[in-house]
Amino acid sequence: MSQLFKKPTLLLFLVIGLLYASCRSPKSPEFISYDGLKIEKAGFKSSTIKANLHFHNPNNWGLLLEKTDLDVYVNETFLGHSSQNLGLKISKKGPFTLPLAVEIDMKNLLKNTVSSLLNKRVTIRVKGKITAGKGNISFTFPVDFTTEQELSLF
Repeated sequence: MSQLFKKPTLLLFLVIGLLYASCRSPKSPEFISYDGLKIEKAGFKSSTIKANLHFHNPNNWGLLLEKTDLDVYVNETFLGHSSQNLGLKISKKGPFTLPLAVEIDMKNLLKNTVSSLLNKRVTIRVKGKITAGKGNISFTFPVDFTTEQELSLF
């Protein structure tokens, strides 16, 4: 009788442990670097720039990156906003690239031009959120990273 009682208890603990492990909240992607910065569309009121943001997925499962909602700042001045609907597959425990398109208000760009010309380095900050999911479950991850860019005009 006691062995019969021990086996269901062991099975119950095993099931509870598996459920706990599978229901853990996913971790936020980790920013690695960016590249491919280019002007896509230039205009007097607004312009569009594109870049590739490289991240690492620290989770044990793949996700589908559904959408982004990000603000971009240069030297702490708001430069522009990016809101994209994507269908980007993210591999588990691996790198992925987020193609970013940012709509820039040219007035804000002009504010940064003078200070950027005086400094050799500018601080770029991306802040907002990305939404990724697995099946019918979606998660919203905060994004907030800062990097410096060397300017070489001459």
